[in-house]
Amino acid sequence: MDLAGWPVHRARLHLAYGAWLRRRRRILESRVPLRTARDAFDALGAHAWGRLARDELRAAGEESAGLPVRSGERLTAQELQTAMLAAAGLSNREIGQRLFLSHRTVSSHLYRIYPKLGISGRAQLRAALDALPGAVR
Repeated sequence: MDLAGWPVHRARLHLAYGAWLRRRRRILESRVPLRTARDAFDALGAHAWGRLARDELRAAGEESAGLPVRSGERLTAQELQTAMLAAAGLSNREIGQRLFLSHRTVSSHLYRIYPKLGISGRAQLRAALDALPGAVR
């Protein structure tokens, strides 16, 4: 049956088949349909279904990271300001002075910003902020 016009049903079918394979102890085989289901649900924005696919993948022994954040909607205003100043090359102390925060608070903000943007360090901030929709350049 051709389910190309029904992407949600197709993804659910992959999820069910992958879960069925995993429960039959065909672990390695189950990962392919589970990955396909996860990717399809992510593309469709079906986050609850994507979470189920990730849970099944985890049960099959494969870690599956969450969706990378594609927009700054999860960054608070303070975090966005901190990220922009850090991307401009300011130190934590300089950022703290401009925003009337301690350098430790700035460090805490950056610690929470990196995973939200899907990056691992200060050097990647500029590219991550430029990739945000409606980014101020």
